[in-house]
Amino acid sequence: MDSPVRVLVIDDHPLIRRGLVDLISREPDMRVSGEAEGLTEAFRVFNETQPSFVIVDITLKDGNGLEFIKEIKARCPHVRMLVSSMQDETLYAERCLRAGARGYINKEEAAEKIVDAIREIMAGKVFLSPELLDQVLYRMVGGEDASGRLPMDSLTDRELEVFELIGDGQTTRQIADRLDLSHKTIETYKENLKRKLNLKNATELNRHAVQWKLENK
Repeated sequence: MDSPVRVLVIDDHPLIRRGLVDLISREPDMRVSGEAEGLTEAFRVFNETQPSFVIVDITLKDGNGLEFIKEIKARCPHVRMLVSSMQDETLYAERCLRAGARGYINKEEAAEKIVDAIREIMAGKVFLSPELLDQVLYRMVGGEDASGRLPMDSLTDRELEVFELIGDGQTTRQIADRLDLSHKTIETYKENLKRKLNLKNATELNRHAVQWKLENK
């Protein structure tokens, strides 16, 4: 790394974002190229600053970090990305890697490990917790088939996003507006969720989603 790593920090919590910016700014081989709290702002700042590295949360002010990762991976495959989130690592980390991220770190560990994570990823490595790395490798060598996965694992990224928004108490119309999709499309996602999670009706789906959100804050 002959020139400093240019890092874009995307997180909807101002204190967490400021903490990451301060940590990165102390390193002589890194500098913060920009910050953003939401998806729309993140794309704008990315285009303006052209970073070489992005730290992004999954849940953003006006969207989902996975959407950002997929778009940047398609447009700028040379940019390295690290997810820093409080979301369930076992459910989200593999999704993030499939989307194009090179690592996943829990926010509780970010203060201690974020700099090391950036350096490892820039060196061409993947950064995961030891526990999760073991799980990923185990699945890669065929140690677990589909019958051994949890129902939540069967959800697509979009279905999981809709499920989370249901858990936030948003209506079908609100979800449709947020994701820029039709009312009918959201209803189809809800039917898929009920089928995959073995839920009988909309009431059970709402209750299950709210409970899941409470347990995974």
